[in-house]
Amino acid sequence: MEATKKIPSSPRPSLSRRILAGKRACPFESSSNCLKKLFKREISARGNRAFNCTNAQEKFHNFQLREEFDTYDPKGNWFLQLNFLKKRSKIVEIVAAKEIVFALAQSGVCAAFSRDTNRKICYLNISPDEVIRSLFYNKNNDSLITVSVYASDNFSTLKCRTTPIQYIRRGQPDAGFSLFESESLKWPGFVEFDDVNGKVLTYSAQDGIYKVFDLKNYTFLYSIPDEHVSEIKISPGIMLLIYERAPGHVPLKILSIEDGTVLKDFRHLLHRNKKVDFIEQFNEKLLVKQDNENLQILDVRNSQLTEVSRTEFMTPSAFIFLYENQLFLTFRNRTVVVWNFRGELVTSFEDHLLWHPDCNTNNIYITSDQDLIISYCKSHPHECTDEGRVGSINISNILTGKCLAKICASDPNVKVSPRGRINSSSVHSTVREALEDITALFYDEEKNEIYSGNRYGRVHVWSS
Repeated sequence: MEATKKIPSSPRPSLSRRILAGKRACPFESSSNCLKKLFKREISARGNRAFNCTNAQEKFHNFQLREEFDTYDPKGNWFLQLNFLKKRSKIVEIVAAKEIVFALAQSGVCAAFSRDTNRKICYLNISPDEVIRSLFYNKNNDSLITVSVYASDNFSTLKCRTTPIQYIRRGQPDAGFSLFESESLKWPGFVEFDDVNGKVLTYSAQDGIYKVFDLKNYTFLYSIPDEHVSEIKISPGIMLLIYERAPGHVPLKILSIEDGTVLKDFRHLLHRNKKVDFIEQFNEKLLVKQDNENLQILDVRNSQLTEVSRTEFMTPSAFIFLYENQLFLTFRNRTVVVWNFRGELVTSFEDHLLWHPDCNTNNIYITSDQDLIISYCKSHPHECTDEGRVGSINISNILTGKCLAKICASDPNVKVSPRGRINSSSVHSTVREALEDITALFYDEEKNEIYSGNRYGRVHVWSS
């Protein structure tokens, strides 16, 4: 799901994260709508949707709790000098690739587990004072990128390292090499990995320069001086440069992501005395929202402006853009809704009340076809309190809002059912315990397995 990931260099992990769900890049000049493609097929779009719903229901039918992994190992953590690394902490990120599940704890400890043997392979921390902040699987060269900070540097500078999956499988996490060593990624610097365009964006506050690298081989492509640039947003094929606000307007530039060529230089008018809630770019569409004002959707090609009433569209806490479907999801007060770029509400979900009020995007997964959303939700939507409650993993159709499947502790069909291999790790948790306070979620589409992590540092495997 994660098409771009921005990792700031603050000493503590960022609570906000922009997630763009995309499968392939679209050119700036044109946009392809896969819904229109469906209508062009001989079979009707309604028939396709019905088939996909049925297929999804069968895919998630009879999911059981199969395995349990534990990132906490006091014996395995003997080499870590920092006391907080030795303590049990919640899972904040899960990534799976090539039969390996990577689980990152909030403490900064990251463990790799094999789905072949169902055993822990190794820890990815290769230095006694290393705190891993985030993970990124680079499918271009089959490697895992870790972004870390170090106690020796007062946790102030991001350091990136790439390690081929084959070496991690052999238990050799130190066989990788450092990335972007020439860049000083101290606060407020950052690194952003863009899977859609195959690019990496770095910002060195010390030098005052943004740089773009190739994600395939990490070669430097071009730089952008940060003179008056307040933020950069990445979209398929393009980058939006948002400059410091001027009286009555905000200067904007759209650049080609490939070579930094300026495609459009323009201004967007603003209400003078009202703060900007957000400015977002989606292909040729610019979304602008100011405090207590209507949402503006501007087509930058022809300057056509669409407005959505402030009573209909209230400022969300997060976005997920669906490039294949030309739609976007908004998250607000535990609810998810789907909009199109005509400003119309497309979908409201019937049973998808998110467990976490702050929209923790690590608890949300969008499939690569962008037809399903998998989230950690309230198992009973009418429950308003979190205390003493156990959530559920809900799988819903994005286009219809229907709840297609649900992993719920109250379902008698959901049981602890280890695969029974000789080397299989025992499952110590009950189904109810495994569904309590889930803090990270990942769906492996190839294996059809859901991985959930909880506040105790344990990872649970759900599959049919």
